[in-house]
Amino acid sequence: MRILLAEDDPDLSRQLKQALSDADYAVDHAPDGEEAHFLGDTEPYDAVILDLGLPKIDGVSVLERWRRDGKTTPVLILTARGAWSEKVAGFDAGADDYLTKPFHTEELLARLRALLRRSAGHAAATLTCGSIRLDPRAARASVNGEPLRLTSLEYRLLHYLMMHQGRVIGRTELVEHLYDQDFDRDSNTIEVFIGRLRKKIGSDRIETVRGLGYRLIALEGEAAGS
Repeated sequence: MRILLAEDDPDLSRQLKQALSDADYAVDHAPDGEEAHFLGDTEPYDAVILDLGLPKIDGVSVLERWRRDGKTTPVLILTARGAWSEKVAGFDAGADDYLTKPFHTEELLARLRALLRRSAGHAAATLTCGSIRLDPRAARASVNGEPLRLTSLEYRLLHYLMMHQGRVIGRTELVEHLYDQDFDRDSNTIEVFIGRLRKKIGSDRIETVRGLGYRLIALEGEAAGS
């Protein structure tokens, strides 16, 4: 899952970027509203964390432009303590949730997980597809109750497939949502990670739809999941 972090405070940015990376998200950072708007306009993100007090272009204006252009990416806004009018303006501009500074990183991660679940149509905190279970809170997954030993990229791939299970997902889409903008992205490497993941969860669980991409499915007799 790929996140845009738009925050101008260097210390907070480093802290949040590290926490998001540790939680196995791919993260791009924008230090001002101008770059945030550009990245959000040109790159496909699963969610955005947007500080409203950004330099160059304020966060509310950035969000208004995205929504006016039809961008539906979930947005979690960050506001200053006591700035209730900022919260109202943020929601009116199209925000999905907010956090008031200062905040605990764990709460931000919890709100982000909730945003991602809602945007993909999932209600439960734990994702399931047949006997596969994935817990985003702990960044862990299992098959038939047996823990999976996954690399960071394998986990991101499984997380994305679980969030969109049953849907055919192209290699380009996977590349765009698994890697940050600084990564040397090559769609051919997706085949390698798909192959590794198949060995760990069972080859029949990830279908190849020729010419289109891949689809995660539950095996016959298994429940499809949430």
